[in-house]
Formats: sequence, C-alpha cells, structure tokens
Amino acid sequence: MRFWPVVLVLPLVAAGAEKDDLAARAARIHREAIVVDTHQDVPDALAEKWADIAVRGATKHFDIPRAKEGGLTAPFFAAYVPASYASGGAARVALDRIDMVYRIVATHPADLMGAASVAEIRRAKREGKIAILMGIEGGHAIEDSLGALRDFHRLGVRYLTLTHTSSHHWADSSGNFFAPRFEPEKYRVHQGLNAFGRTVVREMNRIGMMVDVSHVSDETIDDVLETSRAPVFASHSSCRALASLPRNLTDDHIRRIAGKGGVVMINVSSVFVDQAMVDAARAALDALQEPAERIRKQFEADPKRVQAEIGKLIEALPSRPPVPFTRVVDHIEHVIKLAGPDAVGLGTDFDGIPDPPAGLEDVSKLPRITEELLRRGHSEEQVRKVLGENFLRFFSKVEDVSRSLAAEPPATEALP
Repeated sequence: MRFWPVVLVLPLVAAGAEKDDLAARAARIHREAIVVDTHQDVPDALAEKWADIAVRGATKHFDIPRAKEGGLTAPFFAAYVPASYASGGAARVALDRIDMVYRIVATHPADLMGAASVAEIRRAKREGKIAILMGIEGGHAIEDSLGALRDFHRLGVRYLTLTHTSSHHWADSSGNFFAPRFEPEKYRVHQGLNAFGRTVVREMNRIGMMVDVSHVSDETIDDVLETSRAPVFASHSSCRALASLPRNLTDDHIRRIAGKGGVVMINVSSVFVDQAMVDAARAALDALQEPAERIRKQFEADPKRVQAEIGKLIEALPSRPPVPFTRVVDHIEHVIKLAGPDAVGLGTDFDGIPDPPAGLEDVSKLPRITEELLRRGHSEEQVRKVLGENFLRFFSKVEDVSRSLAAEPPATEALP
C-alpha cells in the first residue's frame, strides 16, 4: 500500500510533461513560422480614434507589442470603404486609409516595413520586422474606373474585396446579414458579375492584384471562378456548413477555390464560427425591424443618418458570451477535410469584429491556434502552411500569372 501514491502521481507527471512539450513545440514552430493575417481593420479603428500603435491598447485587437507577442509576420491592413460612399467619394476614403497606413509604417521603421510582395514578406521575417500590406475592402472604391484600380495597385494595394455589404454597379454582394431587415434577393442586381465586373477581374489578374471573394454573393463567386486566370481567395470568411451565414463559404465553393490554387482565410468572429451565435444574432436583429423601419422613414432623405441610427440600435443589443477559440480550429479542419492542407489560412477580421472568441481576444493570442493544431495531431509542416505558407504559395502564383500577362495592354473598357 505504501507505493500507491507513486502509482497515481506518475501519470500526472507524464501528462504535465507532455503538455509542457506540446507548448514548447508550439512556441518554437510559431516563432520560426511566417504568420500571415489577410484581414485586419486597423485603419478603420484608428480613423475612429487615433492612437500610436506602438502603445499597447492602441486598438481593440492590434498594436506592435501584441503583434510581436503573437508572432505576427504580415498583417494586411484593410482600406475599408463604407457602402454609403458608393454614390461618390469612395476613392477618396480609400486614399485616406492608404495614406494612414503609409504614415503608420513611416513612424515606426524599427518595427514595421511596408510590403507588397511575397519576397518582401520573407525579407521582413528575416529582418525581424512586421510587414504591413494593404487590401481594399469594397470594389466600389475604384468608382468604376480601371485607371483607379491600377493606381491603387501602384500605391501598394495587393487585393480588392469585390464588394462589401451592398451590391454596386458591377458585382453582387452576399448582403448585410447583420441588419434588422435582411432581404437576400435585393442584392441580386447582376446575378453575379456583369461584363464590366469580369473586365475588372481580368485586369486584376494582369496587374497582380489578388481577387477577394469575401462578402460577394454565391453567383459572384461562380462568375469569378469562371473568369479569373489566376487563383482567387477569401480574405476573411469561414465555413457555411458549420455556421450558416451568407458571408461564409459553401463546401462547393471551398473545394472550387482550392481547386484553382486559392485559399480560404478563416474569420475568427464568434458569430462566423458558431451556429448558435448565428441563430441568436438573427433573432435579436429581427426584433429590431419595427424601430429600424421608423428610422428609415424619419431620415429617408439622409441615408448616412439612417445607417448611423440603425447602427446605434444594433450596438445597444446585449452581447453574448464569446465561443471558445477551438471553434476557429474546427473551421480550419473543415477546410482541410474538404480541400486538403494547402487550402486554408488566417484572416481574422480583428478590429472589424466585436466578438473575438475566448482565448483569441487579439493578435497576441495567435500562438494558441498553433498549439491547438498540434494537439489535434497536425504535423509541423501542416501547421506552418496554415499560419502562412499556404497564402504565400497562392500569392506567388498570382504574381506568376501577372508576369505571364505582362505583354497584354491595359484594359480600357468602361462601365456601360
């Protein structure tokens, strides 16, 4: 009998050692890996409340100290353009956000470097800096101008999210699910891309700008996959099979995006990764339909005021507890099961979401994804792919396609 405590303690010691070993492996892999996040709304957060990103807490989810803790190599800062500017002024908003990114990088040269290519991302890793890249969220930002599209590319923008929450002159959106009255049919303007939209996609291929299908309708994804000569990606979308949002991707689209060499970058919002959260959000928003309709009638001559007042209603809704961060890993694994280990990465939507999951509250917590993937039995190679190598392979292919099209003249078609 005198030996029984040893018998009980040994398994506990072994379990503790195994956990420590896993944590150590995860820390090493994450430290060595290139970690890419293809969508952060840092510029929009700073436009609302300016702060020095060298100071902890500069935004809800990002600053340089927390990015270093999270091992982040290459975030894409989104130049988000609200749909309310689609009728005019959208390009200026995008330019203001781009200028902000340039100012941020210039102010912190010891920690940050501007980047616009795979080679520059890898150089940032070697030099121990954070590579800041840019995408534009909302195709209305080009104001139907191929010249503006090319100018944004010259400024360093490397992807365009074709729509945001509204359809515009050449592409259909999946719509704004997070509105008191969600009517999917009203977003079906073109049944996908129109002829000019296809020209935009082909011109993006030519200049080397990645085509982002987050926020677009299912029909638009179909048209993009048919039109694009380069692989395409979703910069911040999760899996509809696990959380039935129109913003999330169907299994069919995940397979087809991967089949063309593209990647699906998983959004970490609690409502994007958990069906119970989707259902609760829809019920709460539906209850706002009557007060929202009164606001629409009261301010019908001022669409921006309507948007602001309805936004206040939505912000006043009680928050729900966040889901565990392991739900995010469930979505990563779903893509892997559907389309293989080369098809998935991270597009957190930090600073654009109000509900990051518990355990993944900001960029400093990204190593937890690495540890959880290892805990579930994924190899070191697979983990490195998810963290960044899958995206870099895709981005490199987009660059290759652009080089192969270098002899083509710039597109000149105008919107009819």
